[in-house]
Amino acid sequence: MQGLHCCSNDVVQFDLTSTPNTTTTTSSSLSIDVDESTETRIQRLISEHPVIIFTRSSCCMCHVMKKLLATIGVNPTVIELDDNEISNLPSATTPTVFIGGSSIGGLESLVALHVSGHLVPKLVEVGALWA
Repeated sequence: MQGLHCCSNDVVQFDLTSTPNTTTTTSSSLSIDVDESTETRIQRLISEHPVIIFTRSSCCMCHVMKKLLATIGVNPTVIELDDNEISNLPSATTPTVFIGGSSIGGLESLVALHVSGHLVPKLVEVGALWA
């Protein structure tokens, strides 16, 4: 994989360890700065997007996460990582969702947050949803 690869309208495969021939590769609001480490790129993406999901390709739990968030009215950024890139995530599980820069965890944590009534206020707080 080299740089960004659009897999569908809402999923981007993002090779965080490659070094493209150009200084910066951009697609939408995603970019690669070749001088950044993989860990720095991941941290930057987490801070730049109010809701971001890191996953492996063809992960059914990620699909459920996206559907839950879409039902609420949120379209998260989804980044598909290779196995060697997953080790650079602050959270050891995949898929993992970050809201407002904070790790929420996996699907079970996201559903628990929703059922407890805390998900929508958190999404409003970070500007991912307007109430």
